[in-house]
Amino acid sequence: MLHVKNLFKILVKKKVNFFTGVPDSILKSLSKILEKKNKKNHIVATNEGSAISIGIGYHLATNKIPCVYLQNSGIGNALNPLISIAHRKVYSVPMLLLIGWRGSPKFKDEPQHKVKGAITKKLLHLMNIKYLLLKNENDLKKLGKIIDKSKKSNTPVACLIQKNTLIYKKENNVKNLISNKCKREEVINCLLTTIKKNTNIVSTTGFTSRELMQIRSAKNLKIGKDFYMVGGMGHAAMVALGASLFTTKQVVCLDGDGSLLMHMGSLNTVGFLANKNFKHILLNNNSHESVGGQVTNAEKINFDKLTKSLGYKKYFLIKQKKELNKKISSFINSNGPSFLEIKIARGSLSKLIRPDDLKKIKKQFMLSF
Repeated sequence: MLHVKNLFKILVKKKVNFFTGVPDSILKSLSKILEKKNKKNHIVATNEGSAISIGIGYHLATNKIPCVYLQNSGIGNALNPLISIAHRKVYSVPMLLLIGWRGSPKFKDEPQHKVKGAITKKLLHLMNIKYLLLKNENDLKKLGKIIDKSKKSNTPVACLIQKNTLIYKKENNVKNLISNKCKREEVINCLLTTIKKNTNIVSTTGFTSRELMQIRSAKNLKIGKDFYMVGGMGHAAMVALGASLFTTKQVVCLDGDGSLLMHMGSLNTVGFLANKNFKHILLNNNSHESVGGQVTNAEKINFDKLTKSLGYKKYFLIKQKKELNKKISSFINSNGPSFLEIKIARGSLSKLIRPDDLKKIKKQFMLSF
């Protein structure tokens, strides 16, 4: 194990600049330090490929090393610019990839993380990216050397960090200063008691799917069927759209701000293709809450104008608890594609369960069509 401040010191010493797409829970202690830096020194993009690309632009303008930190599940988003721009046989761009290694062989983890964890090293090898595994304080010297290697050879390098490697002082959860905002659990409970019997729900990855599953189980709410996006962040809307196009039943996408921003172009596809049975709910708490609460910068986006300009028929907004029941009912009964933005408070249910028998969940969802 090593203290995150010592990791940060070596990175600062090497004069790297920091970029990220979707932050990682393994690296959230580093995120907490970086959030205090000037926004030019710590840039948060909407996905990992964008973070890589901004880092490339940073190098072109400054001849300095970008440090892109990400979770290994985001390597898929990063592949295109890493191979088609940064690769040593193309533009040969130096950079450090600081990767949270979810699903590494030595740790128990979720199915989707185990799949990606098992091939993480292979992916780096296929891209000809040299890497090291950062385990303790002694490895910091190796980290310094591999950064120097990146600069000298003008190629990307990587550092893998496993779960529980970084030591940091735990902070209290963020307190909600606006008490009249809805909680995620209140929205989900209202939705499950309002939807029609033949409704199907596709829920985004992280706390949203886990709370949806837990509330259904705890309160025995059986109306509708769910498909939980345990992975594939940013793709919930497209899965929901694909299902909605081939049924007359109502399909609800339960989305989050970080997820939606990751592939916001999907809104245009929905607006162009979706039928009246498609309903899109955005739970907007302006944060990547499931991986540490990092800010998404979604708070001030005008989703009314955005979604309507892209083809959605109706837009609804809920800011306070007192609006919840009436507006969700109106939204459910509207002719879509409809978009409902709900400004929710941060915070989640304690001791959240995780979807486990994924093939059974898939089968039950399919039988509902």
